[in-house]
Amino acid sequence: MKIMTMLPWLDWLALVAFFSLWVGYAWFAKVRGKRDQSLIATTNLYRQQWMLQATARDPRMLDGLITQNLSHTPSFFSSTTIIIIGGLFALLGTTDKAAELVREIPFAQPTPILVFEFKVLVLVGIFVYAFFRFSWSMRQYTFVALVIGAMPPPEEFDSGRQDRQAVAQRAGHLVGAAAETFNDGLRAYYFSFAAMAWFFSPLALVLATALVVLILYGREFRSDVLLVLRD
Repeated sequence: MKIMTMLPWLDWLALVAFFSLWVGYAWFAKVRGKRDQSLIATTNLYRQQWMLQATARDPRMLDGLITQNLSHTPSFFSSTTIIIIGGLFALLGTTDKAAELVREIPFAQPTPILVFEFKVLVLVGIFVYAFFRFSWSMRQYTFVALVIGAMPPPEEFDSGRQDRQAVAQRAGHLVGAAAETFNDGLRAYYFSFAAMAWFFSPLALVLATALVVLILYGREFRSDVLLVLRD
């Protein structure tokens, strides 16, 4: 509990602001995305259309290949995150040298070793969260592959024995959930860069977090890619 007294109250406020902005933006993006069609909500419409087209294909090798390719990205980030976590734990073994290096940076706020280690542990926690989201996204894509493989042949839909819209909607929701889970992990990477600013000062942490929120908002609600997808 020594860290409770060693960490200045400005740093505690900055940390609270960091997580509040992160959680608040995630909630905002999810709620407003349904109304204003964010990037993830717009691409989910394409995923629904993809699954609808998959019900008319036989065999569905193309859909299996697409699913496999989509799962490669969270797999890559999951493996990369493990390496980053290992590097951060290795940093904990040389915090005296790292803290000394930070002190040499202009405008950096000098911090005790214990506080420096606490900041590193916060980064570890962020990347652990990212790892769980990426790994869960990988598993969800395997479920997508199972659902595609279990789809009835097109003749079943054409004859009316199977509901094409219901099957496509179920599969589309599943692949959309996998994409949204991956998006959560990727968002954690963005906020990890903001967390690095905490090594300089609490004000730098707040400003960097606000900048990350603005960047994410621009990409998810105002990007050129979104305009193209909507058109």
